[in-house]
Amino acid sequence: MSWKLKFVRQLRTEWPQSDYKIVILCHQECSIKGCIFDGFFMKKIILGKFYFCIFIGGILLLFAGSCKQKTESAGDTPADIYDSTTSDETLQQLNDRIMKNPKDASAYFARGQVFSAKNILQQAFVDVSKATIIDSTRPEYFLLLADICFRGLQIQKAVQAFEKCLQLEPENIEANLKLSELYMYIKVYPKAIDYANTVLRINKNNQKAYFIKGFVYKESGDTSRAISSFTTVVELDPENYDAYIQLGILHAAKGNDLAIQYYSNALRIRPSSEEALYNRGLYYQESGLLEKAEEDYKLILSKNSAYTNAYYNLGFIALVNKKDYPEAIRQFSKAIEIDQNYVEAFYNRGVAYQYSGNKKSAEKDFRSALSIFPNYSLAKDRLNELN
Repeated sequence: MSWKLKFVRQLRTEWPQSDYKIVILCHQECSIKGCIFDGFFMKKIILGKFYFCIFIGGILLLFAGSCKQKTESAGDTPADIYDSTTSDETLQQLNDRIMKNPKDASAYFARGQVFSAKNILQQAFVDVSKATIIDSTRPEYFLLLADICFRGLQIQKAVQAFEKCLQLEPENIEANLKLSELYMYIKVYPKAIDYANTVLRINKNNQKAYFIKGFVYKESGDTSRAISSFTTVVELDPENYDAYIQLGILHAAKGNDLAIQYYSNALRIRPSSEEALYNRGLYYQESGLLEKAEEDYKLILSKNSAYTNAYYNLGFIALVNKKDYPEAIRQFSKAIEIDQNYVEAFYNRGVAYQYSGNKKSAEKDFRSALSIFPNYSLAKDRLNELN
């Protein structure tokens, strides 16, 4: 029986070390390739590409507005502007300082830090902008302003503030790292590498710079350099879970059994990691080590009984490898109970019903798959076979 790639479905997980998790979708892309094994689907999750995605519509306008407030308004009537939060003792003290001295840049900066920590971006932007107007010589002011703008989706303003920070303090590691990460998100890879290398010239042992370089090289298709960069990360920090995951992904893509070692190291650090267990289980499955794959999937389910992909792959093993159709139906049904739009589970349960001689249930599942994904050619072909 031959393997054929059929289609790609995507899941998303957060970029593991992002400083901008709250309002920016900085994701890795999980590529789930539906591999047809004599007409069956095997679900294949490989945590691979990450990309920068900006919220659209109202959300975009909401956060864009947070960076458009005129900075001149700050300090005019601060007690009124922040009346809803003046019960906070720290904010009240800062309000008092600003009322006494409207030219106190450090007070605006401190209050901006408070609002930033609370994720009140509009007010944070107003205060920190005011601080930079009063005193334009403080790199930390521009660094925080850049961070706020980036989180508020004002990317160009963020870049300008980061660059101003670096004009004042060229060897500011945090600013160089964040610019590197920003350019990585928007796929300007040469600049991402340049800023990461600047960090490494300042501190040759900076793990995050190597980590960013590893992602950029992976996205650029330079597997050897990606592996080298992530290997350097784990040499510098043997407890870096994310780097072990990336090394596992890269070696798994090459069919190299080192993937097992790296996923196992990730599990040493986070024994309950569903990500590491699933990826290791998937590698076992693809390598024909079905018992070990089943062990990892079942371990996931012992910790999280709602992990649909583990049920799915157990069902696939039962269907394709063991020809145990009742067990396949049972596992696919569990996945469907949790996710009623799990098109592949409906399809493969239909196949299991068909091979069990239950054509009525098979037809129902194929039609369910088509109701979710009308252009699903496999389900159409199976229905034609039944008819």
